[in-house]
Amino acid sequence: MRIRKAVEADVCNLLPLMRELAEFEKYASDFAVTEEVLREQGFRRSPPDFQCLIGEEGSELVGFLVYYFVPFTYRAKPNLIIKELYIGGGHRSRGVGKLLMKAVAKEAEQVGCGMIKWYVAKWNERGVQFYQRLGATIDPNWHEFQMSEKVFRDLAAS
Repeated sequence: MRIRKAVEADVCNLLPLMRELAEFEKYASDFAVTEEVLREQGFRRSPPDFQCLIGEEGSELVGFLVYYFVPFTYRAKPNLIIKELYIGGGHRSRGVGKLLMKAVAKEAEQVGCGMIKWYVAKWNERGVQFYQRLGATIDPNWHEFQMSEKVFRDLAAS
């Protein structure tokens, strides 16, 4: 098993795993990521919109972790935000997720982050248990709010 930063040549193998995640999390009908979007936003922009670590076994991509940084926080240190962590079905419970989390923790340490944050679906009990085994806790003090595109466009127009 090897963990490394994704490169543009990985896009064609990364996208199918991202689609699997969209199906797993039940948003496949809204999934709009294409190879061109990945190339542009992750590998051609400077700085890129996201970073990506991949787990591979031999030449097979078996998992990925997408993250980005929030550069300014009340700690005067950046936060690393994990957007997606996904391990392909046949490769779960083999340590890939822990290796990806360890690699992203090292990245946060190198950048001088004050915290790593992410969201987990409430129904994803296996995911919650995995993160808790790593020492993560659920923040009881904050609610996640969201505003759909229609709602924020209506607000902007009001």
